[in-house]
Amino acid sequence: MNRIGYCCISIGVNEKLKKKDHILVNRGMIKKTFEFKGLSYVSELALQNISDLKKILEYNISKDIYVYRMSSDMFPCIGFYNLSDLPNFKLISEKMKNLGDLIKSNDIRVSFHPSHFCVLASENPDVVTKTIDELNKHAELMDLMGLEKSHYYPINIHIGTTKPTCQEAMQRFCQNFPLLSDSCKSRLTLENDDSPNQYSVKMLYDGIYQHLKVPIVFDQFHFLYGPQDQTMEEALKLALSTWNVKPLTHMSSSKKIEDEKSVQTAHADYIYEKIQTFGLDFDTELECKKKDIALLKYRQDFL
Repeated sequence: MNRIGYCCISIGVNEKLKKKDHILVNRGMIKKTFEFKGLSYVSELALQNISDLKKILEYNISKDIYVYRMSSDMFPCIGFYNLSDLPNFKLISEKMKNLGDLIKSNDIRVSFHPSHFCVLASENPDVVTKTIDELNKHAELMDLMGLEKSHYYPINIHIGTTKPTCQEAMQRFCQNFPLLSDSCKSRLTLENDDSPNQYSVKMLYDGIYQHLKVPIVFDQFHFLYGPQDQTMEEALKLALSTWNVKPLTHMSSSKKIEDEKSVQTAHADYIYEKIQTFGLDFDTELECKKKDIALLKYRQDFL
């Protein structure tokens, strides 16, 4: 069965709530606030985010939504501390385990998509160091939930750089990959890009998967604007062949459909095209601005 989900913020869960009561999973802070308020405030916000994530997962279950991307902002300023140093770490650990129990008992496919600042292939050693730290902490969060160390619960990123060439950047990625924790390596995935100068599925397959067996997340929307070195069916099938669990894909539509002045690679509020499955079975995260509302509309329009 091809299941579809959405990313991070739920609109529907807040429709009947006053703004002050909104359920959020990305309460954060800037570095200056972190330096002023410290770890106790991080713990406070993290516990609120964890509590609200449970409410969103319960809402998703009520709507038969079993694919969901968790917010990477669940723990504010995660690069500035060790999770175990948080004052309420024991309570946080208990609540994270409870989240994991809810996820596993309902077979919810959860994932992370860390920010574009995570560039494992960067030429800058400081960026690589920070990237490794952040990716490992995403894996640690999944470990706290008790989630299986597999690509069923992926941590997805882009290569993120083409300097000085795509080939050399992929070689650096392969060189730096062993520096990640085993937990992170067991979950890391890569996705194709939306620029003709960046990475196609075939490029990722030849340059990364053949060496590291890192699965490829096929993004149907990105395929339209990325390097055209295969047909969509060929690219999808090649990406799906890299998974040893049910594959995960992405889907969105161009904002240009809603606003002709917008750039074509910007994400629209809703999905305007049917997901091309070619008769294959995989899960899909919808990357659209209207989140779960767009998902429910997609069901009405196409399923």
